[in-house]
Parts: sequence; structure tokens; C-alpha cells
Amino acid sequence: MTRFAMRLLPAALSLLVAACATTAPGGGVSSGEFAPQAARPLADRTPTTAAEARAKAHVELGMAYLEIGRFDVALDEARVALGEDGNHAPAFHLMGLVYMFVEDNAKAHENFQRALRLAPGDPDFNNSYGWFLCTQGREVEGLEHLAVAARNPFYRTPTRPFTNSALCHLRMGNDAAAEPLFQRAADVDPSNAQAFFNLAEIAYRRGDFATARVNLIRLHQQSEPSAQSIWLGLRTERHLGNRDAEASYAAQLRNRFADSVEYQAMLQGRFE
Repeated sequence: MTRFAMRLLPAALSLLVAACATTAPGGGVSSGEFAPQAARPLADRTPTTAAEARAKAHVELGMAYLEIGRFDVALDEARVALGEDGNHAPAFHLMGLVYMFVEDNAKAHENFQRALRLAPGDPDFNNSYGWFLCTQGREVEGLEHLAVAARNPFYRTPTRPFTNSALCHLRMGNDAAAEPLFQRAADVDPSNAQAFFNLAEIAYRRGDFATARVNLIRLHQQSEPSAQSIWLGLRTERHLGNRDAEASYAAQLRNRFADSVEYQAMLQGRFE
């Protein structure tokens, strides 16, 4: 994954907490272990018992703490939720997310699987576990779980499993497989800055500088530029021979990101 993709915790979380689609980016369920069928996310369902309602409230609070990096409190809320309802699958999912972010991979794996055993068709769980597997060098299995999330008709935000699947392909060095998934992610969510940045970067790598430019313009129309996106824009305009645009990017890099490695590369003339 690029540095742009991982620079903020909320950006990473936005790709893990929910996803949706009507078509799948990949194959079936990993090894057939969970044999899921399409199901509404448990997070969307109305609790049927008082204990379940209390557990749901604690998980929602835990998710809020997770988003601000309070992993300890998020974990405590998940445990309280399980005290209310020992089979509350979203609590195991929350624990999996916490352990993933603190890099306790064995516990993350255990809790994601416990969540999936209780609710094998839940798209939230498949999305999170699929991305986790991708980060552990198990990309093929990860793509299969992401496909389960992506093809679920009840899932609300299709940009997420498409983006995660594309990032998973990038980890395998497969730009050709990643590009159409990033495009689908951008089509269903025009505010998906990560998709536009990666589309621009892929186009740049294959020498299609005009397409890279178009995607960077769309990125910067709806998202604050980063040192990485400005640097990519500068080099793109340099290849296209647009000296005024190149100079504008150079000024932005100097004025806003003078302490960045990209600015140092520009000063040293290391454009590739």
C-alpha cells in the first residue's frame, strides 16, 4: 500500500467498517469454511433482546473510540459487550479491528474468525477480515473474503471492498487487476481520494500521463493535497511539458511541505 493510503487512521478505518456492491471483484469464500450467504450487516439490524441492545450500544461506543485511536477503551467496550451477550458477533469484530491496528495478528485472526463463525455472511466482517488477510501475505484468501463483502446486495458503500481489493492487488504488484477496481470504487464514490490517487499513480507508471493528470485534478477538486499527490502532479506535468503547472506544484510543495522527502527529492532533481 502507498504511504498516501496509510497516512491517517480514519482513512484506514473507513475501508474496514463497512462496504457494499452488487458485483464481486474476485472469487468465492476462502476454503468454504464459513459458507456464507448474503446477509444484512448485523450493525444495521434492530436488537431483539435487551441484552443485545446493550451489547450493540457498547460496540458502537467502542467503534467511536477506535476511530480516535483509543484502542484500550475500544477493547474494554468490546469486552463489556460480550459480558452482556457472549455471542455478540460485532464485539468480536471490534476486537479483531483493535488487535489488527495494534499488530497483535494472532488475536486479530482469532477474533475475526469468531465473528465470522457467528455471522458468516456479514459483509462488514468479510471486508475487515479480507483486508487483514491481505496485509498478512494471504492476498488470495483475502480477495475471496472481500468478494463476499462486495457482492452482498445489502451493503451500503460499494467503494470500500472495491478499494480494498484493488489495494490487495497492488500488494501483489498487479496494476492491471487493481486499476478497474479503483475505477469502480471512484465511480460509486466520487469523493474516494484514495482511489483517484492510485488511479493516477498507476497511469503514471505505465506512461499515460494525460490520464494521470485527469485523476489528480479530480483528486484535488475534492480532497486536500498531500506531499505525495503534489509530487506526483509535478512529475506528471513535467512529462507533459506543462511548465506553468509544474511550477505551481513546485511552489505548493515548497510552501506547504518543505520538510517532506518529496521536497528534498525535487531540490536534488530526483524526479524518477
